[in-house]
Amino acid sequence: MNANTFMQTATFIVVLIALAIPLGRYMANVLDGSSVVVRKIGRPIEAMLYRIAGVDPDAEMSWKHYALAVLLFNVFGAFVLYALLRLQGVLPANPQGMAGMTPDAAFNTAVSFVTNTNWQDYGGESTLGYLAQMLGLTVQNFLSAATGIAVVVALIRGFKRHSAQTIGNFWVDLTRATLYILAPLAVVFALVFVSQGAIQNFKAYQDVPTLQVTTYQTQSTDAQGKSVTQTLKADKQTLPMGPVASQEAIKMLGTNGGGFFNANSAHPYENPTPFSNFMQMLAMLIIPAALCVVFGRMVGDKRQGYAVLAAMTIAFAAACIGEISAEQAGNPLFASLHVDTQASASQAGGNMEGKETRFGIAQSGIFTVATTAASCGAVTSMHDSLTPLGGLVPMLLIQLGEVIFGGVGSGLYGMLVFALLAVFVAGLMIGRTPEYVGKKIESFEMKMVSVAILLTPLIVLAGTSIAVLTTAGTAGIANPGAHGFSEILYAFSSAANNNGSAFAGLSVNTPFYNSMLGIAMWFGRFGSIVPVLAIAGSLAAKKRLAVTAGTLPTHGPLFVVLLIGTLLLVGALTYVPALALGPIVEHLTMIAGH
Repeated sequence: MNANTFMQTATFIVVLIALAIPLGRYMANVLDGSSVVVRKIGRPIEAMLYRIAGVDPDAEMSWKHYALAVLLFNVFGAFVLYALLRLQGVLPANPQGMAGMTPDAAFNTAVSFVTNTNWQDYGGESTLGYLAQMLGLTVQNFLSAATGIAVVVALIRGFKRHSAQTIGNFWVDLTRATLYILAPLAVVFALVFVSQGAIQNFKAYQDVPTLQVTTYQTQSTDAQGKSVTQTLKADKQTLPMGPVASQEAIKMLGTNGGGFFNANSAHPYENPTPFSNFMQMLAMLIIPAALCVVFGRMVGDKRQGYAVLAAMTIAFAAACIGEISAEQAGNPLFASLHVDTQASASQAGGNMEGKETRFGIAQSGIFTVATTAASCGAVTSMHDSLTPLGGLVPMLLIQLGEVIFGGVGSGLYGMLVFALLAVFVAGLMIGRTPEYVGKKIESFEMKMVSVAILLTPLIVLAGTSIAVLTTAGTAGIANPGAHGFSEILYAFSSAANNNGSAFAGLSVNTPFYNSMLGIAMWFGRFGSIVPVLAIAGSLAAKKRLAVTAGTLPTHGPLFVVLLIGTLLLVGALTYVPALALGPIVEHLTMIAGH
């Protein structure tokens, strides 16, 4: 990793933290209702929305009612989106006349966007009309992100409150997250993307003449059934249009990741310049980073939030170094073929396959880490073209649960679950009942922690096993051997952890994968949310304990190290056997071939 790439990584992290801290202060005031924006400016709009929905904003919920509201709201959203995708062929705002999706593809896509996964096994510009993109996908980009924020705020209230039976009102949390946080930020980022060249219109696709006319021959059959050769020419190109910038903004801010175009953020209409690329990386992580500040302020101890933020930042920096170093090292097999991979001094050589020359290895590497550390899944490079170790880094980040900054809301509540596990382990070592942020951690909390941590690996490993043992699963493999196994493992890891990125060599637009991955996405999302809300309810009912000489400090460097160690030992070791069969074997094979 040379000085240039180091500076790019350091600059990104510094800008991210510098912006996340003030944003976190604003978000904390919004979510607890103390902000002037909530009390005065937005109150009429908020009150109107509650009246329309028939919601009493002053009625709080137990954790069970809160969880039920989350589930019912998202089930309803999935049905609405499924209907839009199936019926888009007869709906308006579809200038290209896109047909409705097949039942299995519509099921997969509906579940994908409701669960904040945004997994896509289709080309957006050739499959979806503008109404489906806006009313369907973009709306769910807002609502799935707001759901994540609402859940983590409910968990924070569990730490903050004592002897309480309620953890807030889901409808209020959902409304405020959307109205005061996601919508204003999306407008700002959309304008920035438009200024850089991202398109935003409702035109039909445009046919433009090409600079060069290409002639080619094709074989056809005449009326008598004889084979004839036809000479054709290509003198025009169809350019897709659409409301791209507005979807791009919330796609990144909400850590959604679904692209308007099949090439996702590698497409120049979505991501035109290096500056827009920097802003997209920033958009992915700014709210997850800011939520750490929200946590510290809402529990009354800012140091707690900064400790979690420090752990995330250290792990993120280490992942960036590992990813960029692996890609700059390149493939040693090229050297034996006398291929020069030293493209230029600025690129420092390395593996440029599948990467945009506009961004190079450094920005592509940071983007790859950011999109898999967060539950985003947007891509500017083809993950299938990464070196074996370069592919191992994003896969492992996903498998850790995307808690290094992580998804909007889901990253922080996932990391707090690991924090509870860390203090429990520390308690065992020193012989004391574990405590975290003034709350005693007992058997019920640890049972729910176990469910939240172990359910997703179970889904990933079971799904991968079924896929590699069935004909329908192996039929989609284009690359046999270790890399083909990596593609399947990555697909189920991405689905169950609600990421949405893919090793693109696997053909997944089939009834088998649409159904299997859809099930993995649903239970990966809500199988974690329900135990997290159960933890919130249990903690809220407990009294807050006074700090004593025997209390483990959870705001200093020692706890940061303990938290990172717990994350790696528990999160990573679960997948070591599977990783050994995929990217590790592929790396050893590459070295042996060299």
